[in-house]
Amino acid sequence: MASWLVGVRRSASPAGCASTARLRWSGDPPTGLRPRARGGRPRGPDAVRAFLSDRSGLPGPRGNLELAEAWADAGPEAMVRVLADDADEFLRFCGVVGLGRLLAEASCASRSGGAAPEPPRGAAGTEPEGSPHPAAVARELTAMLRGRATDASWRVREAVAMALQRVGDSAPAVLRSLATEWAADPHPLVQRAAVAGICEPRLLGDETTAAAALDACATATDRLARRPTSERRGADVRVLRQGLGYCWSVAVAAAPIPGLPRFLGLTDAYPGDSDVAWIARENAKKKRLSALLVAT
Repeated sequence: MASWLVGVRRSASPAGCASTARLRWSGDPPTGLRPRARGGRPRGPDAVRAFLSDRSGLPGPRGNLELAEAWADAGPEAMVRVLADDADEFLRFCGVVGLGRLLAEASCASRSGGAAPEPPRGAAGTEPEGSPHPAAVARELTAMLRGRATDASWRVREAVAMALQRVGDSAPAVLRSLATEWAADPHPLVQRAAVAGICEPRLLGDETTAAAALDACATATDRLARRPTSERRGADVRVLRQGLGYCWSVAVAAAPIPGLPRFLGLTDAYPGDSDVAWIARENAKKKRLSALLVAT
């Protein structure tokens, strides 16, 4: 990671939200992350694209995740939105991770005690004129993230999970609600985003979020088991199965008392289902879960 990024600090947050992480700089941020060029002129989109692309690490075995996360914290909202729809995979990755920050901020603003009530929506569900209310912004950003959850790029789909985790850092109730809704979504890649987003160890110290992670895993597994055999070999369903092959272990390790019985009951709940049996076997291999299974 570049030497200028030396850690994080916690900033004050609206009521009802946890503190949100912000970057702490050692000196000035690098040129490509400054919102304005020398002389005060706004930095143009082309300069930002060039800076990120030149340092993306792609093509190669690993993209520059540290740069993507740093830019997602520092990037202006308008540019985050633009990059989230960019044709370039790494730029789209950066933008989608940044959407998580924007969604967390909008969600916290709409839930804070100082936020004005949301005005009535206009005809046919349109928003009233003027600046959009944070709740309306949050709905829009949620829809954008859901769309990217089905992106053809696995990197961009992973960016959606990272974005959800940013929401969980500062607005855990919003993440729980999204995970519950998305785990029951008809699209297997949206279901995968739900479990991958919430099954993150740093988020599961909260008992309510840990319980929601177990529920999301159970819901997505049930939806998989209910799919006709003819759909099971589809690429998107296989991605979901792969995600469930590790997410259960994360959720159970965070909440073993309620989680172990639910996990151990999977194969009995879906007898003869080869995909559920595979999910159970794969999770049982994970060290975080295997130690608990030995102890039972």
